[in-house]
Amino acid sequence: MPVEDSVVEATLHHLPKVVADMVRFQRLCGARPGEVCALRPADIDRTGEIWRYVPAEHKTEHHGKQRTVYIGPKAQKILLPYLLRDAETHCFVPTESENARRRERHEQRVTPLSCGNRPGTNRKRRRERTAGNRYTHRSYRRAIARACEVAFAMPDRLRKFPNDATDEQIAELRKDAAAWRAVHVWHPNQIRHSAATEIRHKFGLEAAQVALGHSRMNTTEIYAEKNRDLGERVAREVG
Repeated sequence: MPVEDSVVEATLHHLPKVVADMVRFQRLCGARPGEVCALRPADIDRTGEIWRYVPAEHKTEHHGKQRTVYIGPKAQKILLPYLLRDAETHCFVPTESENARRRERHEQRVTPLSCGNRPGTNRKRRRERTAGNRYTHRSYRRAIARACEVAFAMPDRLRKFPNDATDEQIAELRKDAAAWRAVHVWHPNQIRHSAATEIRHKFGLEAAQVALGHSRMNTTEIYAEKNRDLGERVAREVG
């Protein structure tokens, strides 16, 4: 089901800036999560008023279909700073997000540098997970889930289980945590559903089909080059 924009807005404040911009961009253009993660400057045609993003890989590629994401003025404004890089690199990079988070934490530091841990000294030799050169749909989803836990005040007992808890207690806590997340945590695909709902309401079913790249009417029938003008109209007015 779609996620309310007010819920998304409440979550954005707790997301790294890079991920927050990914969410805003996806909401405006209705792209799939994987398409947002895979976005590169080389994939975008910026010759017209409405930019066109043709993913190098996409969900229906094996059916011989071409996917075009139309990028309107609002989405262009969000995306522009991420285009100032090598054309073949990904726009949204986890390492940049992590570096920004560390800078922010350092700027908010209260303890004098002569006391406590200095920058770069409190690091694990072997980390379970390190920031890569691109987001995946899984890491994108995890970042949103963590932000939801903070934004909607997930109880501490469900976020970190007590060390002395029995197996039965842990099983019960896991069940409670899953139930809490089912109500409070939203997923990137729900943003796409929100975009589809808005576009269909404003422009009709065919426009939603074109903007979201559906090949069948019953999933948003024919999606082809003749619909380019319709897709650009949606992008111009919505995103």
